[in-house]
Amino acid sequence: MSCERTHSDDAMIKKLSAVGNSLGLIIEGPILDLLDITKDTLLEIKTDGEALIIRPLKQAAQADRVMTAAENLMDVHAETFRKLAK
Repeated sequence: MSCERTHSDDAMIKKLSAVGNSLGLIIEGPILDLLDITKDTLLEIKTDGEALIIRPLKQAAQADRVMTAAENLMDVHAETFRKLAK
């Protein structure tokens, strides 16, 4: 495993490690502790087309709940918001 600091204190450059016929990313303990990730934590993995985004599912689920709540709020109070916008 290789890990180097970049010019930014919050970024690292890492190499993937062979895991059987696949590749794996080793995440150090302090980062796992910071994000409260254990071996049993489900991770959401997606890409924006340029970067790989990995986050604990609990945060992803919370963000989805917030968006759903905001959409419901907008639906319920749409008329009030229209009047306020005038």
